[in-house]
Amino acid sequence: MTTSSTDLDRLEILRHYKRLIEVWYTRKDTLDRWMVRKAFRLAADAHKDMRRRSGEPYILHPISVATIAAGEIGLGRTSIIAALLHDTVEDTDITLEYISGMFGEEVAKIINGLTKIEEISVSNTTAQAETLKKILLTLTDDVRVILIKLADRLHNMRTLDAMPREKQLKIASETLFIYAPLAFRLGLYTIKSELEELAFKYSQQAIYHDITQRIQEKKEENEAYFVSFKSPIETELQKLGYDFLIKLNQKTASSIWQKMKTQEVSFEDIYNTYSIDVILGGKPLDEKVRCWVAYSIITAIYKPNNKRLRDWISTPKANGYEAIHCTVMGSEGKWVDIHIRSTRMDEIANKGYAAYWKYKETTLIDSSLENWLKRTQLLLLENEDNTFDFINDFKKNLFAEEIFVFTPKGEMINMPQNATVLDFAYSIHSDVGNNCIGANINHKLVSIDHKLKSGDQVEVITSKIQKPREDWYKNVVTARAKSRIKAAIRSDRRSYKEQGMKKLDDLLKQLNIENNKNTLAQILSGNRVKGAVDLYYFIAMEMIGLKEIKEILHPQESRISWMRNFLTPFSKTRTTSQIATAEKADENSPPNRTIKYKADFNSSDYVASVCCNPIPGDNVMGLLFPNEPIQVHKVDCPTAIQLMSQYGTNIVKAKWKQKEGIKFLAGLNIKAIDNMGFIHQVTTIISQEFKINIRSFNLKNTEGLIELNLTVYIDNTDTLKKLIQRLRKIKEIIKIIRLEKIT
Repeated sequence: MTTSSTDLDRLEILRHYKRLIEVWYTRKDTLDRWMVRKAFRLAADAHKDMRRRSGEPYILHPISVATIAAGEIGLGRTSIIAALLHDTVEDTDITLEYISGMFGEEVAKIINGLTKIEEISVSNTTAQAETLKKILLTLTDDVRVILIKLADRLHNMRTLDAMPREKQLKIASETLFIYAPLAFRLGLYTIKSELEELAFKYSQQAIYHDITQRIQEKKEENEAYFVSFKSPIETELQKLGYDFLIKLNQKTASSIWQKMKTQEVSFEDIYNTYSIDVILGGKPLDEKVRCWVAYSIITAIYKPNNKRLRDWISTPKANGYEAIHCTVMGSEGKWVDIHIRSTRMDEIANKGYAAYWKYKETTLIDSSLENWLKRTQLLLLENEDNTFDFINDFKKNLFAEEIFVFTPKGEMINMPQNATVLDFAYSIHSDVGNNCIGANINHKLVSIDHKLKSGDQVEVITSKIQKPREDWYKNVVTARAKSRIKAAIRSDRRSYKEQGMKKLDDLLKQLNIENNKNTLAQILSGNRVKGAVDLYYFIAMEMIGLKEIKEILHPQESRISWMRNFLTPFSKTRTTSQIATAEKADENSPPNRTIKYKADFNSSDYVASVCCNPIPGDNVMGLLFPNEPIQVHKVDCPTAIQLMSQYGTNIVKAKWKQKEGIKFLAGLNIKAIDNMGFIHQVTTIISQEFKINIRSFNLKNTEGLIELNLTVYIDNTDTLKKLIQRLRKIKEIIKIIRLEKIT
């Protein structure tokens, strides 16, 4: 390395460090600055000979992570020091004991949590799902571990260009599956949005650039409309002497794409590609009054859509978010989304949990976020669930819409949408849930599977003779309830252990087979039972008998295995959409599905997954598992995102090597005006013009409108696009889209 390049590196490092100090806006006295400077020097020296894949000095990464933690999340000295040193224990000779001696036990504890996460992340033999569970488990130690990890992930996403395509997909999928939802749940909405945007950029590059370009093309028009829209609002707020800020909030390409998919519309049909934020200053004591005054002023100028009014001030979201959301009709017949909040609310909306603690000692802050965190910590400490099931349940609850229900004494409790009486009972206490037989809702008796609605007042009814059953599992949506039901059932099943062991011993004697660990492992694997507890229970209850054990241990005598398809909430067969089934007999062992890299594939060794039905020309990825053909998914397929986040090392390059004559199934949904000869036109175009075979044809006619779902055998996306373009020329057709999932 030349002297000049060394000097340039040094200047760049110092520039980044100066930026860190500039954005660090929390308390920073002389001791704070001195301690952070000491941490910086230690990290710079430890990483002095290391470089990132991009070629830049490695020390720029921890400085950038610390800058995000300080400036964008709002963390203080301890977190900044931990961020600067977060890679030293993993990558250098520095020990936790040394860090503890220099900076204190608190810093060392946070770094230890981050190091444990990283150790699992780089392991080739541990399922990626274990990494995600480990990340969640750090919530029980110190939330700052998660916050710094989010800062670390954000910087990695910002510098993902240097990574190969497979690595980009793995990291983007992890980000979408767990990091973005975690950022959202901790109130870090700005970081959540950027994580989603960057994941979208690297997983769906063509679509991302197309939408970004369209946003840019409309930027000048939107800004001009914004200036005229806000002018009368500013005039009225100024008359009241309010301190305020009105700003245009451009929605991300990722959020617009999600709306396009959900609403099945084009970019041009998305009316709210931006929103307007009205942020009010002044004293916190009367902030809610000022927000409602601003709402009354805005709705006096522009006609509101009352169905879209959301009051997150009276009942804040569980992540602490507070605001009034409304939609009004502006000039030129345009609907405009408006978010009204105070300066304090805006800070919490952007910096989430860190800003929450800033106001915790005041009476202004809502306790929903802290209550959720406490419940989550308790759930994590007590959890004995299968890793995959736990993460999936937990993740569903991160993004779930919320409802608000009340106890008989009037205490308000946040619950996810579609939560049932049983979910509510378990949110109160495990014993209340285990003994629940129903509830009085608004003085009306309902069953345990009754879905709750916002505003319900719930009084749980219990019975000492009631106990959890397997069919309860389908009546709950919360991870807490599922975990408690499984724990109760497993506890009950343990009481059958001796009885099951004795019966198994007798059965093996009849088959002349020795009862040892290898035999037990073979029986467990063959029956797809997660552990010995369930096996002994099934044997004791005679759900597994001599016939089933013989089929497993002597497969040459019988090719049929009844118990291979035995389904319970504790034992799931492996399907294309549920590839995460455990493969080892020990229920606490992670599945070993790591494989060697395979470059590409052809039609003889892959399957198009039914969850998204990819066809040649789609943006796809492949997943390869032992003794199975490559699973091909669309990159944005929810199942693929989940699998890539858990089995990132199993991603393979997806290059179609399509053989001539191979056809793939594609679905179309057509909405049209009913008219004589319409169906004939459609079938003629498909069958005669394009020579395409139709597999299914489902027609629904309602008051002169037709909805037609059809599936066709197609060779690639180009042919499908041409077919759609041709069908759109039929004057009766109102809308035509490709179906993502074909039933």
